Amino acid sequence: MIDAQLPLIDLHRHLDGNIRPKTIWQLANQHGITLPVNSLEQFIPHVQIQHSEADLLAFLQKLDWGVAVLKTLDDCKRIAYENVEDAFNAGIDYAELRFSPYYMSMKFNLNIADVVEAVIEGVSQACKVFNIKINLIGILSRTFGVKQCQKELDGLLAHKDHLIAIDLAGDEYNFPGEMFVDHFKQVKDAGLNITIHAGEAAGPESIWQAINDLNAQRIGHGVLSYKDERLLDYMQENNIGVESCLTSNYQTGTIKDLSKHPLKIFLARGLSVCLNTDDPAVQGIELKHEYQLASDVLEFSDTQITQLQKNALNMSFLSEKEKQALSNLKKVSIEK
Repeated sequence: MIDAQLPLIDLHRHLDGNIRPKTIWQLANQHGITLPVNSLEQFIPHVQIQHSEADLLAFLQKLDWGVAVLKTLDDCKRIAYENVEDAFNAGIDYAELRFSPYYMSMKFNLNIADVVEAVIEGVSQACKVFNIKINLIGILSRTFGVKQCQKELDGLLAHKDHLIAIDLAGDEYNFPGEMFVDHFKQVKDAGLNITIHAGEAAGPESIWQAINDLNAQRIGHGVLSYKDERLLDYMQENNIGVESCLTSNYQTGTIKDLSKHPLKIFLARGLSVCLNTDDPAVQGIELKHEYQLASDVLEFSDTQITQLQKNALNMSFLSEKEKQALSNLKKVSIEK
């Protein structure tokens, strides 16, 4: 089903949404942090979605346990390292890992810029051990408001040479993109790429705003764009990529029936859309599972699956030279 001749790529993968339950348990014990249960097995339902949540905010609460045990910069470095290892073990050839340094820092008041540096170091160390290519995307967590996002952006831009893009994530409905126009002017001036979570908790107008005012090159989720024909045409004509996450959209309650996911529409309309995980540890899935869903539930053909893989490479924030090198490397490894 998955084309072995093409690289397997995950462009929408939250580093702070992929903290191993075992690591959370170990760090809590190490730091004397009280957890609500007495065993790792009992703890799993607290940090991993079991079925489907009521809404996006209920889903996001599952992530809070992971960052609540990040007491030191070494903890941040550790989870960054483990994220790379997890992606490698999942058979992924290239991933763009995104993370919110303020979200990771807030429980124990860590320095935001230092958290960014710790994540960079953890990823760098892991990439020397595991045969995988990784780039980092910094997140502004809109849920915490305009001022905190500015502090977060300052911490990220202090290490901008080690980042490939900036994202806006969190509570889309109560903190609309209009509040963050100035932030993304700074991002554009810094020469970084831009991807925006939109069309998940709010409608097509949120996606239009992300494109027109925040200069989004890619849209995270973008589920509700199917409700606006003109928007679909615009995204296709202007090559605005859609980072689609099937399991996540079901678990957040954004999509009630996975067989009716608009990924079908996006692909049929010629949009640049690809498959991604979102928060693997919280969801209990990996990237190959998402491709299996596309095949089994959406009934995609092998040709459509291959197109999703090609789209992921084309949508990535890699240079054309890097894209070609990644493709060549994959072909060489297959021949071996």
